[in-house]
Amino acid sequence: MRANRAAPRSSAGCSSVALRRFVRHYLEMIAAMIAGMIVLGPLESLLLNPIGWAELRAQPEVNALVMATNMTIPMAVWMRFRRHGRARTVEMAGAMYMPFVALFPLTWLGVLSSTGLIAIGHVLMLFAMAAVMLWRREEYAGDEEGHARAHQS
Repeated sequence: MRANRAAPRSSAGCSSVALRRFVRHYLEMIAAMIAGMIVLGPLESLLLNPIGWAELRAQPEVNALVMATNMTIPMAVWMRFRRHGRARTVEMAGAMYMPFVALFPLTWLGVLSSTGLIAIGHVLMLFAMAAVMLWRREEYAGDEEGHARAHQS
């Protein structure tokens, strides 16, 4: 009988397990983001509308940034719970804000409506998050040991 001489693979190297971890992590972050919109959006309106918040939030850029914040806060909490470092959490938060900010000039030029800004910004946000995850796939597809190794780099 031949001994299996294959080199051991890292947890992110095993394709089906790594893919499941990657997708699960992505979906967990999206669930946290949705929870943030459901909980923080109405709470923010309840607390701040009496002092003129609705008028301020009527501006497309403010609306987009507040919505991104309502999604980013619980996503960041979830990432920290999952033992991601601050740098990776900030990196993911950046991926959530950047699509909206990148679309602001199209809104200012009248090419994109405020509804378009929100809709396209959300779609681009999902792609930006996936891109960050693919860039750091060892951390997002790996197990806890993969997280520890990723934090060392």
